[in-house]
Amino acid sequence: MNTEQALLKPITLAAGLELKNRVWMAPMTRSRADNPSNKPSEIHEKYYAQRASSGLIITEGSQVSKQAVGYINTPGIFSDVQVEGWKGVTRAVHKKGGHIFIQLWHVGRISHPDFHNGDLPLAPSAINPHEKSFTPEGFKETVTPKEMSRAEIKQTIQDFKNAGKNAMEAGFDGIEIHSSNGYLLHQFFNATSNTRRDEYGGSIENRAKILFEIIDALKEVMPEQKIGLRLNPSLNGVFGMEADEETIPTFEYIVKKLNDYDLAYLHLSEPFTDVSEIPYLVSHIAKHFRPLYKGTLVINAGFDQEKGNKVIEEGDADAVAYGTLYISNPDLVERFEQHAELASPDKDTFYTPGKKGYIDYPKLEEEKVG
Repeated sequence: MNTEQALLKPITLAAGLELKNRVWMAPMTRSRADNPSNKPSEIHEKYYAQRASSGLIITEGSQVSKQAVGYINTPGIFSDVQVEGWKGVTRAVHKKGGHIFIQLWHVGRISHPDFHNGDLPLAPSAINPHEKSFTPEGFKETVTPKEMSRAEIKQTIQDFKNAGKNAMEAGFDGIEIHSSNGYLLHQFFNATSNTRRDEYGGSIENRAKILFEIIDALKEVMPEQKIGLRLNPSLNGVFGMEADEETIPTFEYIVKKLNDYDLAYLHLSEPFTDVSEIPYLVSHIAKHFRPLYKGTLVINAGFDQEKGNKVIEEGDADAVAYGTLYISNPDLVERFEQHAELASPDKDTFYTPGKKGYIDYPKLEEEKVG
């Protein structure tokens, strides 16, 4: 392999996990767990195994409980049946020499009563995100959620802990806490979605409290070196999130405090929208947060091969997580190695059931034969 490219150089994570390159597969919802148990099946095994040349695969978000779901046909990691399904996935990836983390997910208010037998979704505060929820009956407007009680917060922390335990049983190399993109933990972080007056609201420290309680709970069932997490500091105007003057200071606090742990990595996203005209937000996330974090930092959103090599060469990140490119290019690493043309994805099949647009994208050598 041509290891002259920064992306293709190996990297060792905490606890000695050796990865063969820095081209990581980002977590992407694909809605293929279309069965009553929402368990991964053989189609998931093939999908992830096809992409095992990635330095690290991070699975699609997987709900930690029934209360955590907010999209149709997404896999869970809270039942024995789901654990058995994921075992097939980890075996398939490991057989190909790959490494795989599972993303633990709770969508919070980005859900709908249709998923909860008519009950309201849970959230830090009773504030409607005014988004759309993809329900079994199609897209529906979100509703005002139920403000979580302390007991429900404690139960959610236990749900993450249980999901982490299940992930270890399923054979994953580690887990990623989804604390990003407007979902439950992100809703706790932002003062515009968290107006609580107890120990989980108000100050920056209080709004970040649940994240660190989840990390501490997970440490009881796995080494902290197997824990990663994802943040999207400058998210604004999408996923129901509205940033304010305290948003970046909140994420600076979180990132600095993460240095107290020996985590696998910190996964950051560049802004999903143009925030250059918003004075209190940051346009270049990797560059801003790299000096604040001592551990392995991976960056995501909008990177191609050239930009990926550049961000690593400049020292602003240690790896790059690719999303959409991995949908249509299962052998993305090999294509980068050969500077080959990349295949374009079929957006109409991003979230549809079945093999089409999921496991039928050919690898480079298959294209040449065809």
